[in-house]
Amino acid sequence: MDPLALISKYYHPKSKAYQILLTHSRAVCDKALKIAMKNNQLNPDLTFIEEAALLHDIGIFMTNAPDLYCFGDYPYLAHGYLGCDLVTKLGYPEHGLVCERHTGVGITKDEIVAKNLPLPQRDFIPETVEEQIIAFADKFYSKSKDLCREKTLNEVRRSISKFGQANVVRFEAWCELFL
Repeated sequence: MDPLALISKYYHPKSKAYQILLTHSRAVCDKALKIAMKNNQLNPDLTFIEEAALLHDIGIFMTNAPDLYCFGDYPYLAHGYLGCDLVTKLGYPEHGLVCERHTGVGITKDEIVAKNLPLPQRDFIPETVEEQIIAFADKFYSKSKDLCREKTLNEVRRSISKFGQANVVRFEAWCELFL
């Protein structure tokens, strides 16, 4: 598995979208690997974390996110399940699940229905330790501004709190587990 080769199939390496995706994904990957190494008692698969963290946002090119130089047809929120479909068709279903489940701290079917979100009606919750580590690391980096700046815990908490108390509880459980 060569995640950079897969990304290069869908993003021209000199494009702005590629630069944004790779800068963000590398920052998330580095943080995820640090978290995983600090928590070796959880027996995380470091190779998988590196590969999946680099691929977690591969689906953004299919979304309409002009700030990211992506001009697809789908809403940005769909990038996770679109990336999952893409990566799964390439033969990497476990990596695909990371794509699908990394958004926010996960999105439940009930949230999708209640908020009428443009997602298939199923749970998108990180399950494996690797999925959780990557989703957690992703919360500390933005693709839209200051790509390399790591957000503080309080900044992440404020951002997550906008989406309800259940999300805050899930994030705090990750803080207890990983920090």
